[in-house]
Amino acid sequence: MTNNLEDNKCSFCGKSRNDVNILVSGIEGNICENCIEQAHGIVIEESKFSSDNELVQPLNLKTPREIKNFLDEYIIGQDQAKKILAVAVYNHYKRILNEKNSKNEVEIDKSNVILVGETGTGKTLLAKTIARLLNVPFAIVDATVLTEAGYVGEDVESILTRLLQSADYNVELAEKGIVFIDEMDKIARKSDNPSITRDVSGEGVQQALLKILEGTVVNVPPQGGRKHPDQKFVEVNTKDILFIAGGAFSGIEKHIADRLKKHVIGYKNEEPKHIENLLDEVNATDLKNFGIIPELIGRLPIITYLKPLDKEAMKAILTQPKNALIKQYEKLFELDGKTLTVTEETLNNIVEQANELGLGARGLRSVSEDVFTELMYTIDELPDEVTI
Repeated sequence: MTNNLEDNKCSFCGKSRNDVNILVSGIEGNICENCIEQAHGIVIEESKFSSDNELVQPLNLKTPREIKNFLDEYIIGQDQAKKILAVAVYNHYKRILNEKNSKNEVEIDKSNVILVGETGTGKTLLAKTIARLLNVPFAIVDATVLTEAGYVGEDVESILTRLLQSADYNVELAEKGIVFIDEMDKIARKSDNPSITRDVSGEGVQQALLKILEGTVVNVPPQGGRKHPDQKFVEVNTKDILFIAGGAFSGIEKHIADRLKKHVIGYKNEEPKHIENLLDEVNATDLKNFGIIPELIGRLPIITYLKPLDKEAMKAILTQPKNALIKQYEKLFELDGKTLTVTEETLNNIVEQANELGLGARGLRSVSEDVFTELMYTIDELPDEVTI
């Protein structure tokens, strides 16, 4: 039988009744609210796995058409990119789900993707929305901060640290996640001419990415690289991680135009395509000429493009998606008991100003904030129905 001193302590952490808010008594001991919360977290985490440490809940894999339909709810236009990305994602996770059950000797390669498009056309949003649909860990990393190992900057392995953190340090979940590598064009080879200095943030990073993109076991520092040198590494196998690279690749149109002109045969040369439509023709050769090494292009076999947004697309982005900006402002006004109505003229003005900024869809948020800030500041003085 326990004594009075033991009756006033948590049997798990040893804290006394005075140190906690709640102490629940049982037949054989007590437990405080802090230990209850920790135990609940462990139960939730373990319930995701069966006895053989495999995920109990199956991956929420949809068909390519279902994936595209889901993307249509959040992203305007870019139908070609949506189709290509939907098929690539479907094939990638179909390969994972059937890998253990298949006795066929045919091995299906990874379906890593590279997205080419101007800033604000929806590259990051595409990847983020797909990850939300599939319910898999997702990480966005910036290629501009990466350098070769041993130089100032982040090591390439740090991109897996972000994914591990997104998966709550669950390695099994992280190994089936999606990594979006942004600003991929910023690590292009600086020059075709040999130099006495190393290209540590360009070609050096591309070389370091090769094995990770292809599939290998990487020792990942769970807390980041050089700030915690004494930490234990976590082994992460990247063979089932989907990598999606994106970049504006500003100036790649010149390489596309040069290639298209060389293939014109006959005495009557065709007029070159308009510069906005040149991205339709982007291929591996253009990426190579831009400065992406052939080995890396081979590990990003699926290449697609995102078209620049015209005014009609910009206006649709403001009003049509589930999380459209205008819908967000209408909800904010509704929370204050007001009804907001935005006229066509106001929408057109927002689109015109956003186009002048040249930031694509990102410019819409900046302009909208300027338009609605004054209204939100005086919202308590506004009538119940507001029209702008």
